[in-house]
Amino acid sequence: MRELQLDGLVGMTHNYAGLSTGNVASTHHRGAVSHPRAAAIQGIDKMAFVASLGVPQAVMPPHCRPEIDVLRAVGFEGDDAQVLELAHREDPAMLAQASSASAMWTANAATVTPSCDAADGTVHFTPANLVSKFHRAIEPPQTTRLLRAIFPNKSVFTHHDPLPQCEQFADEGAANHTRLSSDLGSVHLYVYGRIARDAKAPAPIHFPARQTREASETIARTHGVRTAMFTQQRPSVIDAGVFHNDVISVGTGSTLLLHEDAFVETPNVLEQLSSILGESFTPLVVTNDMLTVPEAVSTYLFNSQLLETKGGLVLIAPHEAGEHPRARAVLDAWVDGDSPISATHILNLRESMQNGGGPACLRLRVPLSERELNLIAPGVQLDESLADQLRAWVNMWYPEDLHAAELADPALMQSTRDALQTLTDLLKIGPVYPFQM
Repeated sequence: MRELQLDGLVGMTHNYAGLSTGNVASTHHRGAVSHPRAAAIQGIDKMAFVASLGVPQAVMPPHCRPEIDVLRAVGFEGDDAQVLELAHREDPAMLAQASSASAMWTANAATVTPSCDAADGTVHFTPANLVSKFHRAIEPPQTTRLLRAIFPNKSVFTHHDPLPQCEQFADEGAANHTRLSSDLGSVHLYVYGRIARDAKAPAPIHFPARQTREASETIARTHGVRTAMFTQQRPSVIDAGVFHNDVISVGTGSTLLLHEDAFVETPNVLEQLSSILGESFTPLVVTNDMLTVPEAVSTYLFNSQLLETKGGLVLIAPHEAGEHPRARAVLDAWVDGDSPISATHILNLRESMQNGGGPACLRLRVPLSERELNLIAPGVQLDESLADQLRAWVNMWYPEDLHAAELADPALMQSTRDALQTLTDLLKIGPVYPFQM
């Protein structure tokens, strides 16, 4: 089995509206001028680098923004240009929400269970409902269409509908889910922020806990997961800006990188994982003496991408971690010390990072057999040629800079639709957008 990395292309309306309360980087850069072209190229360069390591890599198209149907649903009337003008004049915050390019972070796109772990022997996908934030809650219908187009074989890939759109089943996708494995078997670690039906259960005070235990349990149940563990994220770290578990832990195979404050009961979690996976389980625990939680949040050390390659485990970290002395010391210790990590690569993802998403946020992990890998839509599988074509496509269509007021420009909306038509032709997966139907 191999782990496909499915990365979301950054959309043309990538902007810094600061919509994500609890995401420190997002709110800190509110109002800054964004650079959609650079953001998209940085993402493509990361994908190309991952593919050069021999890791299967695919691309997921961006969502079409602004989402005109959403603006009409909240009362703005007229043709498309009139809807944009009214929204900009009367409720610019709503226009920003309908224009968000947040679907680029495909770690939130869905939760995936590989066929070898599912009772029915198929690969399962449940798109995240993302109900905690309005600008993300509008994503599931388009995400569902894209996943079904990329993984089309119905006898091999089982596509579930998103969970009910309510706070009890708040689901943020694979950002709160990690699959670990060894020769003894595999385990799916589901991390939740709160228990919706228990008002007395621990919960953060300042920022929302976006994943419920009820959502995680439902996904494990509907996917037929053989071995599942459920553990709670420490509420204090959510209040410190750890809005998803992948901001404070990352794992693959039998290796788990985590901060000592990641979970309510970190020692018990590690003990349970060790009992399931055996002696090969390798937890690399970072203590507060090594790196504090606020430092982990500012550097996104744990939002690095941990990849299994023929040469061993490789870690792709953001510049922010490489430039921070204490985070860099942790990275160097992992590579130089007694750990399975053979190399660390530092990549520039500054545009995504300033909006609160690092290397791991940009990708959805999809473990597949070789047969299953050959059954995904061939046009989305990234190689050097496709990477070059995508860069040329971005340079043709994307604005270099974007100011918030420009989200109301009908020309930007039309350019986005024209660009996406060209892209779906290139990737051979259309029609997938409402404007194409």
